[in-house]
Amino acid sequence: MLLYLAAAGVGRLGIVEMDTVDLSNLQRQVLFASDEVGEPKAEVAKKRLLALNPNVTVDVYATRLSAENALEILRPYDLAVDATDNFPTRYLVNDACVLLGKPLVYGAIHQFEGQVSVFNHAGGPCYRCFFPEPPQAVPNCAEAGVFGVLPGVVGSLMATEALKVLLEIGEPLSGKLLLYDGLYNEFRTLGLRRREDCGGCGVNGVSTLSDLELYCER
Repeated sequence: MLLYLAAAGVGRLGIVEMDTVDLSNLQRQVLFASDEVGEPKAEVAKKRLLALNPNVTVDVYATRLSAENALEILRPYDLAVDATDNFPTRYLVNDACVLLGKPLVYGAIHQFEGQVSVFNHAGGPCYRCFFPEPPQAVPNCAEAGVFGVLPGVVGSLMATEALKVLLEIGEPLSGKLLLYDGLYNEFRTLGLRRREDCGGCGVNGVSTLSDLELYCER
């Protein structure tokens, strides 16, 4: 996804990532190489993006996104792209975008399936309209797994939506949830509605940020 945004000439990209490259990442995260194992992911990504397009500004935030820093980090950008792998960060990014009035390009993957949508755009629903509350239990992080090529498919779709929003072209997936089944190479689209009682963008929605604590089942 980042490669396509940089190649398209998006002028400024911000990367929030505190992890280092791990050998287990390489089957699905094509930004990294085996000789970069142990290096900070954000710095490696910045190096790769600038090698592709030196005219792009890449900001690195080697920290965990939190209620204390989310608004400050997201404020300079025209939109946010949620490529996280945990529910607390998804809700945090959504709520920050609601408070800042910024569109949010959302993508999620699980085993052989993926989801893509655009939230908080042009009066459309936010993530909390879709999932009002985080689940009480999620699959074991180590065992759930993901088909290696799936992030490439979903990431390309997310980059497409980000460019559509930035360029104001086409019809972004606002109010729609695109579902992809990698086993059968099938797409489906579901309609989403903004909820007036939404805890994010509703009448009595989010007013301040807070960190959620949610962990994978052991």
